Amino acid sequence: MTILQILQADYQKFPIDQTYEIYAEDVYFKDPMTEFRGRDRYKATIGFIKTWFLNVKMDLHSIQQSGDTIRTDWTLHWNTPLPWKPKIAIPGWSELQIANNLIVSHIDYWHCSKFDVLKQHFKS
Repeated sequence: MTILQILQADYQKFPIDQTYEIYAEDVYFKDPMTEFRGRDRYKATIGFIKTWFLNVKMDLHSIQQSGDTIRTDWTLHWNTPLPWKPKIAIPGWSELQIANNLIVSHIDYWHCSKFDVLKQHFKS
């Protein structure tokens, strides 16, 4: 399978059983909340999402590759484990850089602010 096919399959089952082998050992990751290097740290971040959030789902809207760059457009959904279990949705996109057939950089962007995400926790 190609990296695009693997990513498509991983998005469908996110955050369960992700294919971490397609990421370089020292992969760079950044999103509006965090920034770090390392596949083990990336794996731990996905593990945190899987452990602490409820009904996690990633809707993949598009995936395309141009040279060594892959762009995915998606919406991440979950319920936060508060007593009222608010439904959260973050629309965004990822830019992934490929080198030596591995993802060496994964940068997520959101179409909303961190404050907009926080406000979702208190909607009626």
